[in-house]
This record gives sequence, C-alpha cells and structure tokens, in this order.
Amino acid sequence: MIDNYLLEELVTFANEKTLAKTAEKLNVTQPTVTRGMQKLEDDLGIQLFDRQPNRIVLTDTGKLAAEKATEVLAVNRNFVQQLQNYVARQSVIKIASIAPGPLILLHTKNSSFSTQISIDEKFITPEQITTSLLNNENSIIISDQEIQTDQIESRYLGTENLYVNLDKFMYLANSQQVSFKDLAGLSFVVLNDIGPWKEIIQKHIPNAKFLYQEEWVALTEITKYSNFPYFSTNITTVNPRQRTSDDNRVRLPITDEAATMTFYANYLKKQKSSLTPLLNEISQSWPNLS
Repeated sequence: MIDNYLLEELVTFANEKTLAKTAEKLNVTQPTVTRGMQKLEDDLGIQLFDRQPNRIVLTDTGKLAAEKATEVLAVNRNFVQQLQNYVARQSVIKIASIAPGPLILLHTKNSSFSTQISIDEKFITPEQITTSLLNNENSIIISDQEIQTDQIESRYLGTENLYVNLDKFMYLANSQQVSFKDLAGLSFVVLNDIGPWKEIIQKHIPNAKFLYQEEWVALTEITKYSNFPYFSTNITTVNPRQRTSDDNRVRLPITDEAATMTFYANYLKKQKSSLTPLLNEISQSWPNLS
C-alpha cells in the first residue's frame, strides 16, 4: 500500500519540476521531499527519477506513475467526500442563531440541504455560544461573533442588511437610500422578537416610536391598513411568508454601518470535516443585497 503523501509528492514534483518548488508547494523541506521520492521508488521497486548533478527529472516511467497517481488521488478524495456526505445525510445537525434572519434562511432553504438539520427557534445569547457548543447542545451557532479558540472556530457566511419600507407618498420615499437620522421621529411597526436588531434601531433612530407586535400576522395586518413604515432585510425577503401584502411601500437601504450585521457559523474544530458540506450549502444559499 502506497501512502497518499508519497503520491502527492510525486504529482507535485511532476507539476513543479524542481525540488525547491515542490517543497515550497507542500510546505515541507527539500530533504523531506528527497526522502519521500526515495521511499516511493523503494516501495514500488521501480526507478522514477533520473538523478544528475544539480538536476533531477522524471523518467518516462516516472511520468506515467505521476499520471496514475493523479487518478488515484482523485479517486481517494472522491471516496472520502462520498463517505462524509453519507454520514452528513444520516445525522441531524442542530443549529441555533442569535438573530431571526439566519433562522428564516434555514427554514426557507431546508429542503435543498443534503443534511438533515434541527433548528433551535429560541435565540442564543452571545454569552451562551461557547458553552452550548462545548456541551454539544448545538453543532452550529450562527452569530455576529468571529470566534477563534483552541476548540472553536468560525466561518464567514454573509451579511444581513437592514431596509426600511416607507409609504410611497412620504417625502423620504423619493430617496435612493436613507440613514437612521433621516428616520428620526417616525413611528414604526416592528416584530418584537428580532434579536440584536431591536437594540440597534432603538439606539440609532432618534425620537422614534416602535409599535412592537408578537406575531408576523399582526404586523402584516397593521401594515395592510395603515401607512406605518416597517423594516425588512435582504434575508427576510427570501421567504414569501415573511413578506407583507402588496402595500405599495418603497423599500430603501439604510446606509449606516450599524445597519449591516455580519454573520459567522461557530462550531467545534473537531467537527469541521462533517459540517463542511452543510456550511458550504448555507453559504451558497445566503442572499445577496437586493
């Protein structure tokens, strides 16, 4: 049985042509590469390299071996990937979030994921992230924190960007974009459970009034029969059930830095390989600005 690392060295040398470049590519020393080449020849019982003073090249047999090694490595990678995908499909991955946007995205895209997920509807506080992961209460926690410790790491997923929806007859509705200060003194109808966004809008919009609603249905009814502005994001609009009725409001982006929240997936390092397929799918599903 030939070790994969020896095949990797052979293929890399075939591509890079020199010991120095091969060592640099593999992030090892030249003596390590030299020993690996000799071991590969010994294991195969075949001469793969033509060694000359200050020069080493592949023999014709070595070139053929490099081609075959490329095929073997591809098969091995595919073998590992298929097993990881199978395990991921058989297990249920528990996911929590500090804010509603990522949960809306997960619910909307759930059927397209290759992995079964269980979504915790109760928000996690930033202080609970580490304990929840270490106790295996959740496998992934989506938050605005990038955590890098000996046991936990983070992966960037995307941003959530805040918009305001204004009655088309309001003066501000003629703008291309607005700031929090532009919205000073207005009254908004807002869903009560919006995580960190609640503190942000209260802090940054001067003299505003917020009419908090416990359910989305109630918020929808109020916006249908009134001209109160309300908030949405690039995430909430991906789910038709999270949109209000056709109220002819004008949707404007809010330009303040605080109106953009960056989200990361926090998880245990030891679970990275099993979580990667799902994390790739979540990242690819993340909506762009709209």
